Amino acid sequence: MAKYARLRERVQQSLVPSHALVVPDATPDATLQLVHDAAYVRAVTLGTLPESDQRRIGFPWSPGMVERSRRSVGGTLAASRAALEDGVSVNLAGGTHHAFPGQGNGFCVFNDVAVAARALLTDGRIRRAVVIDTDVHQGDGTAYIFRDDPAVFTFSVHGRNNFPFRKQSSDLDIDLPDGAGDDAWLAAVRRGLDAAFGAPAQVAFCIAGADPFAGDRLGRLDVSAAALAERDRMVIERCAHEGAAIVFVMGGGYAADIEDIVAIHFHTVASAARFAETGVPIATSR
Repeated sequence: MAKYARLRERVQQSLVPSHALVVPDATPDATLQLVHDAAYVRAVTLGTLPESDQRRIGFPWSPGMVERSRRSVGGTLAASRAALEDGVSVNLAGGTHHAFPGQGNGFCVFNDVAVAARALLTDGRIRRAVVIDTDVHQGDGTAYIFRDDPAVFTFSVHGRNNFPFRKQSSDLDIDLPDGAGDDAWLAAVRRGLDAAFGAPAQVAFCIAGADPFAGDRLGRLDVSAAALAERDRMVIERCAHEGAAIVFVMGGGYAADIEDIVAIHFHTVASAARFAETGVPIATSR
């Protein structure tokens, strides 16, 4: 999507020089298979996915699709390792939370957050992770992957009437009606943070979707850009208080004006950068 290129351009222009941005490695099969079925990884790699599976994902197979999907996971994995060292890190893509162990869905091929969390657990670098999913669509793949795993707490705040229409069960789901607005949405985020940190966690993955935004073509929750900025502040402040490293991934965004999406994602990146430099998140007007 064009938003990723525009976001990178703005980050390079306003925050960091291009040499400071890290291009992630493509994630190898063995790491993907911490979450995904070997047969599915092989079918994606070789381009033998049935047409019905490609339609479920939402775009046709190509070598570029495979490379991008592997590197999107690699970005979140690299960001999670950096966050354990630096306190906070960002993948300028990621948030592919509709991918299940044996199938992709909703523009998601591999589940980047699930793979990163499982890799950190397998390596013994963490004991518990939390997933704060604020994309307007439920993180159904992530919920399914960790449904029986007490080491990963999954929280999703999403649109009740939005995709996916068959929801899975996260540890905490808060589904909001169309037009819910700022106060209800922020209250749900706050409740999710409280529940997630009912026990200590070493890392928090925040899927910082831009699609709850009132101007989003698919969102329907009528959340303002100011409330989305407040989400960033709340997540950083709470994770810092709890001593959890923070990994932001971008998630969805489908506003008619691409600059609205880029501005929302850029605020998330800028908030993380400011926190890394000063220990203080960007204040909001709320």
